Amino acid sequence: MSLEEYVRILGRGQGRSRSMTRAEARAAMSLMLAGDAAPEAVGAVLMLMRMKGETAEEIAGFTEASQAVLPNMPEVDLDWPSYAAGRSRGLPWFLLSARLVSQAGYRVLLHGWNGAGNAVRNHLDAAGIAVASDASEVAKALARCRLCYLPLETAHPALFKLLSLRSVLGLRSCVNTVCRMLNPGRSPASVQGVFHPSYRMLQADAADILGVASLTVIKGGGGEAERHPGKNVAGFGLRNNQAWKGTYPALRNEQVRLSETTSASDLSDLWAGEVADAAATDIVIGTAAVALDTLGVEDSERRARDLWRARRETLAA
Repeated sequence: MSLEEYVRILGRGQGRSRSMTRAEARAAMSLMLAGDAAPEAVGAVLMLMRMKGETAEEIAGFTEASQAVLPNMPEVDLDWPSYAAGRSRGLPWFLLSARLVSQAGYRVLLHGWNGAGNAVRNHLDAAGIAVASDASEVAKALARCRLCYLPLETAHPALFKLLSLRSVLGLRSCVNTVCRMLNPGRSPASVQGVFHPSYRMLQADAADILGVASLTVIKGGGGEAERHPGKNVAGFGLRNNQAWKGTYPALRNEQVRLSETTSASDLSDLWAGEVADAAATDIVIGTAAVALDTLGVEDSERRARDLWRARRETLAA
């Protein structure tokens, strides 16, 4: 089938159009990633899906097609996508949370694209996170420190091109969700953030179809997987391949805006203990606790606090 056939499936009109099956979505995405489809048809598919609302089967099919053309990556324990634009947040404290999790012995792969503002990437070096451009560099970084960041545009140029159509179409498309589901290292566990709560169950259901065993999706800071310390945070997803939902309680009584949490000039200040910022510290520990809970660690908040103290003792040694 040509891509135009999938446009007809989605756009026949009231009472005649329908969602794509998982297999149809996989085939349609394969055509779009190959670059042979007419750009008008690509835009039509993406915007018709936006209008009707994508299904978990469609997201799973799109993701499978995207994964199929990725190079083989080293296996990791935790997948951590980062695809929010970051306009409503402060510093990306969750990067330090990922570092804590890696120091607990877990292999963590962050991947993403956050727009031209580089709201996350500008702080990777300060967080002590290496950037890997391909599978061999991922393997080296994981072997060295169990943690690295993989840019979408180098890992998957064709998918990045589809994601970048937002600047042409003027609207977010389902590709944003597909990127969150990409899971380059085929990890059995993933933490994901959303800005719009309606996407929580969509991502959880798609992950279930894709065989992810453990997933936590939260409405996080700026749309990232970052826990707000002053609120009860609802979590949705999977535990041991079963549907799960829970609540992560507030860590502090005072309300604080994420963009106003810090007296640090960069993440390294907090990590090195050069500034004392209780709210930012709670973000780091609380977010690490969510990740550790996703990995099956009991009493994950206590474990995260222990890791934070251990990091201080290492710095003092």
